[in-house]
Amino acid sequence: MERKVIVVNQQGQEIGSESLLKAHTAGTLHRSFGVFIINSQNHMLLQKRNINKMHSGGLWCNTCSSHPNPGEKTLDAAHRRLMEEMDIDCPLQEAFTFIYQVNFEKNHICEHEFGHVFIGFCDTVPHPNPEEVDAYRWMSLDRISRDIVDNPSHYAYWFKRAFDSVILFIKECQKEHFSTERTLQPSVKELTH
Repeated sequence: MERKVIVVNQQGQEIGSESLLKAHTAGTLHRSFGVFIINSQNHMLLQKRNINKMHSGGLWCNTCSSHPNPGEKTLDAAHRRLMEEMDIDCPLQEAFTFIYQVNFEKNHICEHEFGHVFIGFCDTVPHPNPEEVDAYRWMSLDRISRDIVDNPSHYAYWFKRAFDSVILFIKECQKEHFSTERTLQPSVKELTH
């Protein structure tokens, strides 16, 4: 069965659905999400994408990323994929949304995504699905920041675009003693070249 994604407008409102492949070849704006897990030592859980992924295979990125299915809530999809990719789960807080677009000329893929970013705090040891993940590691936020500058080609595009905003959100949460009951109004950020 062909996977479908949720097509959205610039405000993130659903306007239809389209096949995953068509959305990524036509550059149709669609809903996606990324989960960033932080442990008690303030290290982020990164995954190295399976080399056979449609794009960005072999690159490091956040804990997991994907697309909700039509009719599925984005938060529910984030929990589902966290289990499917890393075999962990924890409370998640939506931090912000952002829009980005990037072309991968090598395989004629265009990502044009309305991305929802979720943050979770967890010390669970992951058990990655080898069909999704080639490797994982916990890295300090400072080390990631330096490594993105020193080795930008090692990281997925969306991860590099979202990372600074994720750090700001995490610092705000730590200042306010992060609670899953606390709600922040997500904002939409236009991230372009």
